Amino acid sequence: MAQTRFHGRHEGADRQCERPGCTEPGEFRAPGYRASGFDGPGEWRWFCLEHVREFNAGYDWFEGMSAEEILNAQSPMAGWRTESPGFSARAHVDGMPRWSDFDDPLDAISARAAGIKSKAQRQADMAMDGRFSKDEAEALETMGLGLNTDRRRLRRRYSELVRRYHPDRNGGDRKYEARLGKVVEAYQLLRESKAIA
Repeated sequence: MAQTRFHGRHEGADRQCERPGCTEPGEFRAPGYRASGFDGPGEWRWFCLEHVREFNAGYDWFEGMSAEEILNAQSPMAGWRTESPGFSARAHVDGMPRWSDFDDPLDAISARAAGIKSKAQRQADMAMDGRFSKDEAEALETMGLGLNTDRRRLRRRYSELVRRYHPDRNGGDRKYEARLGKVVEAYQLLRESKAIA
């Protein structure tokens, strides 16, 4: 559809303005009755220029927000206060390098790609080895261990990860609690494994 100098105008579509009683062409879209979501794209409502301006004037973006939430949403720093996982202090925990370890963004991308490739290679090696079940191979990956793991190394790695993720070691912060749960589950499974000597 061709667009003109009015941003969002869609000419050439044979739609009529949805405002009751208006006979102008509906060339401007507005949010419809069903929003985009899991079930697919939402629906659009189509208006003429005059009625889309009227619709937009009555549209309240901040409806249902508190005064503090509105202030935060309007801040020029909105969205920049959150820490990206690749830059966090715990980014290297799963074997992937931290973005902040590199001066050149291309070096960081290359290192992370190599980490993804080596992770895929480790998973393929474990699958080909045949000693470990699929669940055990995933548990080894969770623990950050390879095929040459013995019981002593497993216990040492478990202790290290529990110390790292436990809320007592993180000032009471419970954001690593889910990760700690995965580590405990992985350890329980691997502790019973006959493939680890």
